[in-house]
Amino acid sequence: MTAPLKFSKMITETELAKRVKELGAEITEIARKEPVIAVCILKGSFIFFSDLVRHIEADIATEFLGTASYGNSMKSSGEVKLTLDLTNSIEGKTVILIEDIIDTGLTMDFLTKTLAARKPKRLLTCSLLFKPEALKTSFKPDYVGFKIPNDFVIGYGLDYQGFYRNLPYIARVESLQ
Repeated sequence: MTAPLKFSKMITETELAKRVKELGAEITEIARKEPVIAVCILKGSFIFFSDLVRHIEADIATEFLGTASYGNSMKSSGEVKLTLDLTNSIEGKTVILIEDIIDTGLTMDFLTKTLAARKPKRLLTCSLLFKPEALKTSFKPDYVGFKIPNDFVIGYGLDYQGFYRNLPYIARVESLQ
């Protein structure tokens, strides 16, 4: 079992629901004009992804892509591993990568380069959380739920050592207890 964390609420359930609905409306504008494949980047974005796609008021296809870069640490290892690949071709299609958090930008930089080689018509990115202060690349997402400081956060799909994903809000980790 993981060590318990001391944490404080950063983004409430109400704030999350409101912003996710707004992002869904923005993506709906694209999806009404052209076919879209929404790609859930596992594991952290599964809750955000499921809430977001229910707010997209147009037909979309869904895919899942697994990555790992944290292991059991509170900091990215800097090495991105693909743990699950797409099951269908994205060539000639509009793809929106849905991520839980962009901090260093290394994962999204890796994924956008990897998927661009598969020749999508257009490749867009949407992240629930964005830490501009932590960026180690020039990557900028197309859609952002919330810009946050460079703190370690948990909840709403984000974890620490596999735990805390089920919190219905985003919390800032203060310390290990």
